[in-house]
Parts: sequence; C-alpha cells; structure tokens
Amino acid sequence: MASQPLQTDASTRRSASATDQSGNKAQRYVQLLLLVIAAGAIYPILYLRQVYQPTMLEVFHISESQLGYLYSMLGTIFLLSYLPSGWLADRIAPRLLISFSLVATGLLGLVYSTAPSFNLLLMIFGGWGLSTGLTFWAAVIKRVSMIAGADEQGRFFGFLDGGRGLIEAMLATIAITLFAWLTQTKGEPAAVGFKVVVYMYAFLCIGLGVVLALVKDPSSKAEQSSRAKAAKRSNVIADLITLAKIPELWLVAAIVFCGYQVFWATYSFSAYLHEGEIGLSVVMAGMITTLKLWMRPIGGIGGGFLGDRFSKVTVLIIALFLASLSLIGLVAAPQISSHVMLVFLVLFIGVLTYAIRGLYWSLLDRCNVPVETMGLAIGLISVLGYSPDVFLPLINGYLTQNYPGVHGYQMYFGYVAAVSAVGGCAGLVLRNMLNRKEA
Repeated sequence: MASQPLQTDASTRRSASATDQSGNKAQRYVQLLLLVIAAGAIYPILYLRQVYQPTMLEVFHISESQLGYLYSMLGTIFLLSYLPSGWLADRIAPRLLISFSLVATGLLGLVYSTAPSFNLLLMIFGGWGLSTGLTFWAAVIKRVSMIAGADEQGRFFGFLDGGRGLIEAMLATIAITLFAWLTQTKGEPAAVGFKVVVYMYAFLCIGLGVVLALVKDPSSKAEQSSRAKAAKRSNVIADLITLAKIPELWLVAAIVFCGYQVFWATYSFSAYLHEGEIGLSVVMAGMITTLKLWMRPIGGIGGGFLGDRFSKVTVLIIALFLASLSLIGLVAAPQISSHVMLVFLVLFIGVLTYAIRGLYWSLLDRCNVPVETMGLAIGLISVLGYSPDVFLPLINGYLTQNYPGVHGYQMYFGYVAAVSAVGGCAGLVLRNMLNRKEA
C-alpha cells in the first residue's frame, strides 16, 4: 500500500510526458514510423533461418545442432544485455543508440555474407546480440511507451510490431523473389542467392543507420529531464528492488516468456514443411513462411486495436490459448493432405503470434512503473521473458538432430503448445489481479 502513491504519480508523470514530448498526434506518429522502420530493418538478417534454414546449413557447412549453438550464443548475449540496455535507454538519446545499432548490424552482415568459419559465425552472432540487444531493444520499447498516450498503448505497440512486420514482409518477399530468380531462373548455386540476400539486408541497415543519425529527434523537455534524473541515480540495486515489488511485472514477464516461445516456433515452419513426409520444396516452403510474415501487420495492428477497444489482457489470453490449439493442429500436418489447409494453419498461427507480440509490451503501462526506471523495467522483463533465446535453440537442435524427420519438430511444437497454454493461465491471473485493484 505504501508504494501506491509513487506508482500513481509515476503514471501521471508518464502521461504528462507523452503529451509534452509528442506535441501533436501527427508528430507522434512520425516518430513511431521512424521506430517501426528501424525495427523492421534490423532483425531479419539475424533470423534468416525462418526462410533459408536448409540453405544456411549447406552454405555454412554446419549441422542443425551447430545452428542451434549459434542462436543460443545470440540469446545468451541478449540475456546479458537486457539490463544494461535498459540502463542505457534511461541515459542516452534513443536516436543515437538506434543509429549505432543499425550500422553495426549491417557491417557484421557483410562479414556474414562471406560464409565464414563456424568460430567466426559465433563471434558474428555474439556481435549481433550486442548491436540489437544492448544498444537497441530497450531504447525502442521505452521510446514507444513514452510517445504513446495512456489510451494508445495497445495500438502504438501494435503498430510497432505490425508495422515492423510489414517492413519485414516486404523485404522478405523481395529477398525470396530474388533468391528464386537467381537459383531457379539463372541457375546460380544456392550460396550465391543467399549471399545476395544477405547483401540486401546489410546495406539497408547501414543506409538507414546513416539516415537516422542525420534526423534530429524532437525529444521533449520531460524526456530530457527524465534522462538527467536517471543519470543522477546510481543505486541500480535499489531501483531493481523497487521494481521487484510490483507483482504485475512478474506476470508480464511470464506472459512474455511464454508468448515469445510461440514466436520462436515459427522459425522452424520452413524446415518442417520441407521434411520428407510433408515434402514441400525449399522455395515453396520459403514462400509459405514469407507469406506468413504478411500476417504480422494484421495480427499486430489488429490485436492492438482490439486490445484498446476491449481489453488488452483478455485479447492476449484468447490469442495464447488459440495459438496452443493451432500448434497442436500443426503437429498433425503430415496427415493433412491439402496444401491449402496447411497454408491456412501456418497463416492463422502467424496472426495469433503477432497479436501476442503486439500486445504483451502494452501491458507495461498498467504496471505503474516510474518513468525514470522505465528502461530498467523493460530490461528486467526482457531478461526473464526472452531467456528462451538461450535454451530454445538447443532444445530445437537436440530434438531435430536426435529425432530426424517430422518427429523432432512435432515434439518441439508440442512443447511450445503447452508453454503457450501456461502463458494464457498467467494472463488470467494478471487480469484478475488488475480487476481487483481497479475495483
């Protein structure tokens, strides 16, 4: 009870900060658009496996287990970076952090395009973990939370995830078309097609980083004051203890933890559809998973608007339980003779996945976190919520390596379906807690 005045004051200051710093609706949406473009451009190069996994194994001469090690390395760096990322976001202008992240990610991509040794690949993925985790993640999330009004959190985060999904889908469509033209029409090896795809993403990141560095960020006096206050705060342990006393934060972290694993499952759709018992070609499986990326704007933006219109928590709960049932349906894919049904199932899971991603960060506004520790709260939730980055690639690699064919993927999807259901239960607990407090 003693913490309630502090939390209420924090919420009031955050709303005032959003109004002050954004000026008007058009300006806030322009700022949001810049964040969407940055987020949509920086991550695809890290996760080309969701479309090109068989090609990556061939080009880099690695096994599925080794691919799992690479993504486990990426996830480990993410995990170590999240708290420092939140600390940086409370002290350094987001524009500078975002610009640096884009350029660094693109430069590492140029090295990646040379098909280096496995040890150098580990270093590249570690570098990507720093450039997209340490200097990028919390800066983007905090900025969106600050520019969104109290009644706009759902749609702003929905636009962030759905909008970046639209950017990713457009880029992925161009990339797979280019890859298919080079490998099927021109008869080039898969390695050449993959190299050109990596070039496309790498140079785009570098170019965007330079452009964003030159665009002035109209940060408000309130945000500058928040950074000044954060710079004076040196007791991070005390801030973490304060955040740990907010029970809603732990439930949001649990929801992110479960929902993020649903998203991770979609990375394996292409490889699963390519397996012998399903038997789609690499290009066909890639086309379907690329089409799934187009569901991100629908799921992210649609879920955000539904959350603001009805209840963010309720929409999230429904999406998590439906995702669990849909993944169980995907396990039965070898028995589904209709490719149309397979495509529908993949796309439906895509819509649910992106609705979940578009909504879970919008819950942060209801946790009444003080503005000057918002970045730290994002980092704390990210450490817990995105910890699957470390162990899930290893689980995936172990199952697909030791249970070859569709069986390993079926076990993997079954596990994620169970986790998604647990996330839905955590959402129910959070909803009851919030309803009791409001009552």
